[in-house]
Amino acid sequence: MTLAVITGASTGIGLELARCAAEDGCDLILCASEAEVEEVARSLERPGITVTAVVADLATAEGLDRLWEVMSGREVDYLMANAGRGLGHAFLEQDLDDIRKVIALNVTGTTQLLHRTLRKMRLRGEGRILITGSIAGLMPGSYQAVYNATKAYLDTLSWAIRNEVNDTQITVTCLMPGPTETEFFARADMEETPVGKADKDDPAMVARSGYKAMLAGSSGVTTGFMNKVQAALSGVVPDSVLAALHRRMAKPEDAA
Repeated sequence: MTLAVITGASTGIGLELARCAAEDGCDLILCASEAEVEEVARSLERPGITVTAVVADLATAEGLDRLWEVMSGREVDYLMANAGRGLGHAFLEQDLDDIRKVIALNVTGTTQLLHRTLRKMRLRGEGRILITGSIAGLMPGSYQAVYNATKAYLDTLSWAIRNEVNDTQITVTCLMPGPTETEFFARADMEETPVGKADKDDPAMVARSGYKAMLAGSSGVTTGFMNKVQAALSGVVPDSVLAALHRRMAKPEDAA
């Protein structure tokens, strides 16, 4: 039986990734910091598959150890490292503790989980990894600076690890969505921004695209036509222009 581990699985893209894996008949380990992940696990239970919920904050060593304790005794076939935290507003207006939490989850926690899991996969010589990066990682994130920086880290980490394991049957795929209709903008205090109020991509569509790309062993996938345009422009437009464009999207409408 194929075992899939999905982090950030209580809502949004992570929830939809869990549904994709359940439809494929995978056993599931679902992790999130919210207790709602337990209800998600119950909703995905069906004859023949096992669904385990782990309530853990992967921004903490204790949370990582709690998830790893559940994972370590089993062979993980798919790891979908989706857990992440956003943070809006100007860098100097952000609380330093909030900044630390974003880095602790998006960078430190994700890196540690990937390192542990990939070492086990290397012993078997096979496995599939899906990392939820973002097109935000391709541009300077004015009024979302720390978040975009963490996604730039994840994007490049994904591509680098993929190259390092290309002589094995392990594949690493980077999912790079644009703005998606999830709780992200409320949690990041970005509802009163142009991007927060704009139409966004369907998380089910984003998850299906990422899941299919992972199964195909693709290097990455960017969802949505306009997001693909933005990703292409990021390679040719000066960073100063990209930062100004991002400012227009992410600056709160009541900000000075």
